[in-house]
Amino acid sequence: MEVESSSLGVLPGFRFHSTEEELVGYYLTRKVCSSQEIDVEPQGNDEDQTEWYFFSHKDKKYPTGTRTNRATNAGFWKATGRDKAVVSKNRIIGMRKTLEC
Repeated sequence: MEVESSSLGVLPGFRFHSTEEELVGYYLTRKVCSSQEIDVEPQGNDEDQTEWYFFSHKDKKYPTGTRTNRATNAGFWKATGRDKAVVSKNRIIGMRKTLEC
């Protein structure tokens, strides 16, 4: 039986499962610094996923206000719970916000 890999060389069954520290310290840092991104389309059964990670532009709901606009063409999110610090080497490198759609 032959196993085919995708165009990125990732084998079937591979799942993205990084830590919060890796998401902020590696992926977000490179995104902010305009490093080249890899656009990977998720595959598999989406209903099995309980957590999703997104990078999105932050803009204001009103031009002179402080509220964040969390609306998109496909819907919106609302913040739930408290923000959680993402820590690396005893230093806060980001904050995790829990959102509900």
